[in-house]
Amino acid sequence: MNNSRFLVIDKEILPDIFEKVIEAKELLRTNQVKGVTEATKAVGISRSAFYKYKDYVYTLSDSNVGKKVTLSFLLSHQAGVLSNVLHIISVNNGNILTINQDSPINNFANVNIIFDITEISKKLDDIIQEIESIDGVEKLEILALE
Repeated sequence: MNNSRFLVIDKEILPDIFEKVIEAKELLRTNQVKGVTEATKAVGISRSAFYKYKDYVYTLSDSNVGKKVTLSFLLSHQAGVLSNVLHIISVNNGNILTINQDSPINNFANVNIIFDITEISKKLDDIIQEIESIDGVEKLEILALE
């Protein structure tokens, strides 16, 4: 049995709500609207539907499917936490492209990492679970998968 947390599904078989959430997110990303209320009104969905699905619906870039992933972390300000995250990516043949780290505030730092996943030796889900198990990784979120 496959325990993957992610699926690639043709949008033709999905309810329209998912595509409308993507449209609303795009309106917000490109600053074509002032806020969520305006975005949801423009695409014809409720704010509650938008908030329910916004963190779970993404598009894949057709030109680079499966090449890069952007992860966002909240890491505790402890020696070695970021190093442990990078180590897991490295030993699984992920190629780090960029790392952006904010200064720690209240003993936590926001970190974004983009890495190439074309040569990874495990499923991305397994790598993410391994990273989530590191002491000091308080939150992990997939921002983009291209």
